[in-house]
Amino acid sequence: MKPELVEIVPGVHAYVQPDGSWMINNTGVVQGSDDSLLLVDTTSTEARNRALLASVATVSALEPRYVVNTHHHGDHTYGNWLLPESTTVIGHAACREEVLNAGLIASHVFPGPDYGHLEVRPPSLTFTRSLTVHLGTRTVELHHPGAGHTRGDTVVWLPEEKVLYAGDLVFAGGQPFLAEGSVSGYSRSLAFVRSLGASVLVPGHGPLLRGDEINGVLDDLDEYTTYVLELAEAGHKAGKAPLEVVEQAGVSRFSAWRESERLVGNLHRAYHELDGKPLAERLDVAGVWKDMMELHGGPIRCHA
Repeated sequence: MKPELVEIVPGVHAYVQPDGSWMINNTGVVQGSDDSLLLVDTTSTEARNRALLASVATVSALEPRYVVNTHHHGDHTYGNWLLPESTTVIGHAACREEVLNAGLIASHVFPGPDYGHLEVRPPSLTFTRSLTVHLGTRTVELHHPGAGHTRGDTVVWLPEEKVLYAGDLVFAGGQPFLAEGSVSGYSRSLAFVRSLGASVLVPGHGPLLRGDEINGVLDDLDEYTTYVLELAEAGHKAGKAPLEVVEQAGVSRFSAWRESERLVGNLHRAYHELDGKPLAERLDVAGVWKDMMELHGGPIRCHA
């Protein structure tokens, strides 16, 4: 299936990329009453980013004034460099830090796609808690709900339209990936997302969610988080390695969710927290990825 630009309300769009698996994310386009333009995230490969910008051009001939990165991962930031120099890239302070630290590593971790030309362009305008952007009379609120998916998560909230771009705090149909964030903090981030009372939620990956679908998915993600924490606490107490815990746990109701290999990465993060280590201390990514590949049964490929 091809990406689709969906108008949620007049001047507010979601760019939805099926099937929402690794490196195939959703983005957003918000038009202001003053003809200004704000993008929510870019995407992964050069070809996908050029297709995104071509789609944006069908609703506005203007150059984007802003792009908001919901976090640092390459599928949400690798297209920043294609935007004009006049476009301001906005993100949480930790997002900028992690973009610079990660570089283009995701393009090497995931074999398969032709990434084309890529450059690193981090946010140049950062915040730590909240920031409001006014697009004429249209208000766009940026909030950091705490560490969840990553240390530098941002949700983009349009209070008048009740539209929320949740970034990768919400995966619709896939297991969340918390190895670079916080398992304990993820529940608090989900509670913040729920508290906004969105009518339409654009997840970082997967189909748009509307009405009762939103709380249904949030409930599922809450239950998943509880499951991870229970596995982690029992395994940590027993002195078992995360991979051993997952292999012994067997099938659960979450096993059918896409990217089930993320479970062992999430356990590594939970162990890190149970050990009392600081959030800013990065995991051994190579070790985490090795366990994820073993659980997956080989290299983790993507189809971006």
